[in-house]
Amino acid sequence: MDRVNWRDDGPHAADQETALGTEAMVATTDALATTVGVDVVRNGGNAVDAAVAVSFALAVVNPEAGNIGGGGYLLVRWSDGRDLALDYRSVAPATAAPDLYAGPIGRESRPGRGFRPWSGSPSEGGHLAVAVPGAVAGLWAAHGRYGRLAWQTLVEPSVALARGFLVGDRLVRSFTPRIVADLGRFQSTRDVFLRGGAPPARGDVFRQPELASTLERIRDLGADGFYRGETADLIVEEMRRGGGIITHEDLASYRVEWREPIRLGYRDHQVLSMPPSSSGGLTLGLVASILEVFPLAELDWHGAQHVHLLAEAWRRAFTDRNHYLADPAFADMPVDVLLSPRYGEWRARDIAPDAATPSTRVGPGVGAYSADWTQGRGATTHVSIVDPEGTAVSLTTTLNTWFGSKLVAEGTGVLLNNEMDDFTTRPGLPNHFGLIQGDANVVQPGKRPLSAMTPSIVLDSRDRLRLVLGTPGGATIITTVFQVVSNMVDHRMDAARAIRAPRIHHQHLPDRIETEPGALPSGVKGELARMGHRWVERDEPIGDVQAVAVAVDGTLQGVADPRRGGSASGF
Repeated sequence: MDRVNWRDDGPHAADQETALGTEAMVATTDALATTVGVDVVRNGGNAVDAAVAVSFALAVVNPEAGNIGGGGYLLVRWSDGRDLALDYRSVAPATAAPDLYAGPIGRESRPGRGFRPWSGSPSEGGHLAVAVPGAVAGLWAAHGRYGRLAWQTLVEPSVALARGFLVGDRLVRSFTPRIVADLGRFQSTRDVFLRGGAPPARGDVFRQPELASTLERIRDLGADGFYRGETADLIVEEMRRGGGIITHEDLASYRVEWREPIRLGYRDHQVLSMPPSSSGGLTLGLVASILEVFPLAELDWHGAQHVHLLAEAWRRAFTDRNHYLADPAFADMPVDVLLSPRYGEWRARDIAPDAATPSTRVGPGVGAYSADWTQGRGATTHVSIVDPEGTAVSLTTTLNTWFGSKLVAEGTGVLLNNEMDDFTTRPGLPNHFGLIQGDANVVQPGKRPLSAMTPSIVLDSRDRLRLVLGTPGGATIITTVFQVVSNMVDHRMDAARAIRAPRIHHQHLPDRIETEPGALPSGVKGELARMGHRWVERDEPIGDVQAVAVAVDGTLQGVADPRRGGSASGF
């Protein structure tokens, strides 16, 4: 702690949401959703039950990111050491093709009455941006395999919230002028979020009757209440009206994928994380194996050498991520190489101690490694839960950017995603998050777009649960999760301090270090500039971590990131 170059009295010290418990803990982005989760566990539900109920609640109270119109990932670990990952990422419709977004407004479509083409890339907003949602199917599958309480019991709290809840500061802050302008492009969206021409204000009772009806159908009919029948009819009609391409068959044929978690080592800890179609676990593992070469604990935290090494590891890991990773059903990926400690060591060997490597000189490394080393590293929301039996769930779900496509399917109240922008929509050009991705991630029918979501669970050297965490943030998700883990493992911070600590980010391109306000002292910035680094200070925070830490004595500490305001509660 003596080498931590940070005073714990900055902008993130106030309003810190931390809770203690001995039996169970829930951390989410919203107090109403957290209360739903705690109530489920108090009434005999397990961590999966709570995750299902919380996810539906967030679709109501955290509409910019919590959703049933998008998709996500769930990672679960039981107290006996078993673990499993559920991939319910959204998928490309059956008629999607690599040239879908060619030209100024995308492949020719036949928009219907009242359609206004999206002003930017059609992969970022409007009807063509929408991938087939996986959220309801994922929650239904998780409950069907591991749930304990009745499905109706878990969905009913979200129905009640949709009938009306009191608006708080977080929701109000999400309605920026740019967001309001974009939401205003669609009458169906205005009818939900801009009644009277303005978004809900603090203290208003926000009622979403059409969403309540949709949730009632899901409550009563399960996944069929979304993918078939009235809700499906309304979604498909919305697509037809605006030139979208999702069909009844796309909805009815959606399937989740159960996968084996990524397991990676860092110092004397093990980290469980999400495999592809998420890039989170593999990229996190590569970062960890690169940086394990260096004695981070001996460096000044956020001193120039520490920041330099983080940036260099991240730029190498992200170039491999962007080049190799994709939906495993469509790509042959060098998973074993990317997770190999020897590959991380090889990737680290050209990191100069006192000079930045320009990103133009850092390319994907697996081919060179095989030839060299063997012969002579948005809008999304996260939920962390630990139940009385010691089961841990780490769940991240997304619409992609804030409020997704900005489009509510008329008559449903459901805000639809813009996850198609996570594909390589136009070769050589960046997506919304500035990521320039490779051919492995091009649009194909039924394919899951590559994601940065990184729901993770940290175990100690004796395989005991120590931390459940995740965050939104697009490409910054991976670097945020690593920084929290490293803050705790390398710099011996407790969970609350590790999450409060200012953050930085690098993702290969654009070639710059991004920082939160106040994250780096001016002297450190000067040293980094002399090394050849560029840096830029962001106007907005990096990440929104929701975490549950477990002490050696079993005490649970729930930590909600104070950057945007969340809630942790337990008993």
